[in-house]
This record gives sequence, structure tokens and C-alpha cells, in this order.
Amino acid sequence: MPILDAVLLFLTGFLSGAVNAVAGGGTFITFGAMTLAGLPPIVANATSSVTQFPGYITSTLAYWHDIKHFWRGALLLSLISAFGALSGALILLGLDNPSFRALVPWLLLAATALFAAGPWLKPAPKPEHEAAVGSLVGSLAQFATAVYGGFFGAGMGVMMLATLGLTQSGDYHRLNALKNMLAVVIAAVAILVFVSGGVIAWLQAIIMIPGGALGGYAGVWIARRVPQNAVRGFVIAVGLFLAFYYFDKG
Repeated sequence: MPILDAVLLFLTGFLSGAVNAVAGGGTFITFGAMTLAGLPPIVANATSSVTQFPGYITSTLAYWHDIKHFWRGALLLSLISAFGALSGALILLGLDNPSFRALVPWLLLAATALFAAGPWLKPAPKPEHEAAVGSLVGSLAQFATAVYGGFFGAGMGVMMLATLGLTQSGDYHRLNALKNMLAVVIAAVAILVFVSGGVIAWLQAIIMIPGGALGGYAGVWIARRVPQNAVRGFVIAVGLFLAFYYFDKG
């Protein structure tokens, strides 16, 4: 790989980590960079899951104090998430690149719209008590979200936080902690499927992961100086650009 490409991938990973720390939506950047660099869309999507995974883990650890209070009850949703992610990842591997490429612009438009609506989809604060899990509606909603997460993933966090807010009890921080925990499960299962399917571009992933880690750390500094709406606007612009890029290529 040319040194310039490696530097650009590292910087993309850094930008993705910073954006995730400030407003979310880093998947748009990693997926876009790898597709524009020439990787097939299925490989770019699978590799993006790998590059985002460390961030899911650190976000979960940051909420460990909250998770300790409801992790036993959340095991059911974790199991449901694992089956959903497995289904979504297997559906992805069942497609060829031309078929997935035809879906990508529509998926990007939907994910961008979901991301743009994120501030209005956040659950309202509720009285603090243990987050209830396991309702039928909540289980079905989480399964559908996990299928989407295993298949594509962009916008999954916003979607999951919205559905958890509608179907589970608990204050915002507990719901966000539950979302982060389930995101780890979804990503881990999807990555195992993608690894077994041989669709991970490991060199690109290894270059981008440390950039993402540094970007996540720098995101705290950025968050204090750059308005969140400006970062969200940038992510939405990236999503729309990628969507129309794929429409044009199709």
C-alpha cells in the first residue's frame, strides 16, 4: 500500500473517532473512505465494523457503573441482539457486490435521515430505576435493529437508542448504557461472521483502528470547541455525498 494511502486511512480513522466522540456517525466516514479508496462495498462495510468495534467497547466500559445494576436482565436482549446480528450479517454475505452496491445509496439515505433526526429521537428522561427489559415489543424492536446492525450498521446507535426509549424503562444514561452494551454484542457477532466469510480488509483496518482510538480521545477536546450541530452537519453532508455518489455509480 502506498504511504499516502496509509496516511489518509489513518487520518480517516482519526476523524471517525473524533466524530463519534462528539456527535456519532463515524461509520459514514470509515465506510466512505474505504469505498472511495476502491474496496468493494461489502468489504468496506465489514471492515468498517472492525474499525468501529474498539469504540463500542470503550463506550460500554465508560458506563460500567450503570451496567452493573441491570446486566442480568439485559442478557435476554443481548441474546436477541446476537441472533439478529447473525441474521443480518449472513444476509449481507449472501449478496454479491453488485446487489449490495444497488442497496447502498438507499441504505445511506435512510441512515443519514435517521442520523439527522437523532436529536428528536432521543428518549425523554424518566424516573431513575432499573431498566426493564424483555417485553415482547421491545424484543422484536431490538431484533429488527440488530438485523440492520449486522447487515449495514450506519445509524444503528441512533435507531437503537430510539427503540429502547420507546420500549424500555430507565433514565437516559441507563438506556444509553444498555445501547452501548448491545452494540458490542451486535458488532462482535457480525465481525465473527465477516471474518469467517473472508471479507475483512485487515491491512486497512489495522491502519485505521489506532487513528480511531486517538480521534476518540481528541474528540473530548474538539467537543469543547466545535458546536455539535456543526459536526452533525458535516456527517450528514458526508452521508448525502456518499448516497449520491453511489446513485451516480449505479
